This record gives sequence, structure tokens and C-alpha cells, in this order.
Amino acid sequence: MKTLIFLLNLAIIMTATAKSIYDHDLKSIDGESTTLAEHKGKVILMVNVASRCGFTRQYKGLEELYDKYKDKGLVVCGFPCNQFGGQEPGSESEIKEFCSTKYGVSFPMYSKIDVNGPNRHPIYKDIIGENGPLKGNVKWNFGKILVGKDGNPIDRFGSMTSPTSRKLIKAIEEALQG
Repeated sequence: MKTLIFLLNLAIIMTATAKSIYDHDLKSIDGESTTLAEHKGKVILMVNVASRCGFTRQYKGLEELYDKYKDKGLVVCGFPCNQFGGQEPGSESEIKEFCSTKYGVSFPMYSKIDVNGPNRHPIYKDIIGENGPLKGNVKWNFGKILVGKDGNPIDRFGSMTSPTSRKLIKAIEEALQG
């Protein structure tokens, strides 16, 4: 009985201290303090991006996806990351310039973060870390995490999953209906 009470108290404490994805401190690509709270109630597609990668052309598909579904409640959020082959070496201003001029990116972009390792950003730690619902390291640039309207992660998609893939689009459409 004491063990049960201890475990229930531990579960309550852990639930009370766990952060929502909306509570994590972020910096916009322009260096402004922000969170994902402005996207509460929307479906979020988080993508770790890079400007000098074989998958960089996915920016075009991500922008098209955002344009098609933003009025239905989808937001694509780009998180530049230089952890994979050093393929995002630029400053935030260089990244922003590249994305807007080369691909017309209008979806929200954030400052550079780590998605793996000891300096993994807390938002990624909570989603894919050892206690996260979608455990496991990001394998490469343009890994995608789909988050539901309730702020709970739904699924992960790797770099090889194009923004135009039926699998991803079906998951987004189902999340938008949910």
C-alpha cells in the first residue's frame, strides 16, 4: 500500500512539473523571445532544417504544405540545426535571408538549436528524449514531428518523408480533423 501511494504521488509530481510544448522558451529567427503558445489549438509540424543539405529542397514542399493548410489550422515550425554534417553553419540572419529569397519561406522559423545530444533543446528533450512519447534521436536534417491541436506529439517522420508524401499529408489531415 505504501508503495502504491508513493507511486501515485510521484506520478502527480511528475505530471505537475512536466512542461507543455507551449511552455518552452524559444528564440525566433529574429532573436526575439517566444514560445509555441501562439500556436495553441493548431496542428504543428516541427522540422529541423538546414540550408546546405540534400534535403534542403524540402523547404519548397514545406512552404506549399503551410500555404495549403494554414487556414485549416496547420503551422510549420522550422528549427535550424547544425548537428548533421555541419550543413547549417550560417547565422540566423543568413538562414532567414536564404529561406525567404530561395524558397519564399513564410512559416515561423526559430533560432538554431541542437535536437540531439547533451545540449538537446528542452522542447525536443520532452518529445523525443528518454522520457518523451516519441523516443529516439533525430537521424538527419528535415526530420519532422507532428503535434496535435492539444499539444501532444502524434508521430515522427524522417528526412526521406517528403512534405508531399501521402503518409504525411494523411496524418496532417487527420490531426486537423481531430
